[in-house]
Amino acid sequence: MTQHTDVVVIGGGQAGLAAGYHLRRQGLDFVVLDAQAAPGGAWQHTWDSLHLFSPAAFSSLPGRLMPPQPGEEYPEAGHVVAYLSDYEQRYDLPVQRPVRVIGVHDDGRLLRVETDSGTWHARAVISATGTWWRPFLPAVPGRDDFQGRQLHTVSYRRPRDFAGRRVIVVGGGNSGAQIAADLAYDTELTWVTRRPPRYLPDDIDGRALFDAATARRRALDAGRPDTGGVASLGDIVAVPPVREARGAGRRAAQGVAHVRTPRP
Repeated sequence: MTQHTDVVVIGGGQAGLAAGYHLRRQGLDFVVLDAQAAPGGAWQHTWDSLHLFSPAAFSSLPGRLMPPQPGEEYPEAGHVVAYLSDYEQRYDLPVQRPVRVIGVHDDGRLLRVETDSGTWHARAVISATGTWWRPFLPAVPGRDDFQGRQLHTVSYRRPRDFAGRRVIVVGGGNSGAQIAADLAYDTELTWVTRRPPRYLPDDIDGRALFDAATARRRALDAGRPDTGGVASLGDIVAVPPVREARGAGRRAAQGVAHVRTPRP
């Protein structure tokens, strides 16, 4: 079956829904193709303790504020899923799911979008798939010989799955810090980073990051010097669980620690 529309949006997470909101306001005919069986994008599949690193009011999609979650300064993943589901319904966005896009081809005048449930022809395609479904696993020497469990962030769920085990968490960004903090109490943990972790000041959260990113973009667009953006502030937002693990003085055998690794 072949269908036609002005725009095909690939992905029904927050980026796809935000694109749909603006396409609706422009009066364009469009469809959002989402491979997931339910609303919420990747937030349906995160680890149990994951929270936003900015308050709800600063984590909203265009047109509708995210309501605060009672008792939580930084909303948990389930709250985000509920918000995205409500947003989709509120604006009556034409999301079709589960539909997996197989390929996009240039037919000259139109783009042909092949899916597992038919073909779409459109004047434009917006890719809003994110990175969750294509995790990068570096080719570390010896990885194929290691007999222990190896997993990417996308497959981590909860600390009790590793209770009493020796665990190495690799990565000095927000995900690495939050998972290391999660595992800091019940495992023999080593946290491996390329350089000492750069924590943002405790009073800085996602609000400041958005402001810094916006200021950098405006400076570049105006031809002014690069402000450095988010990278100039640090790598890790010190959300409460990270602050607690750090403040408790957890070290390599008991919790969060830094181990420098050489560059290849």
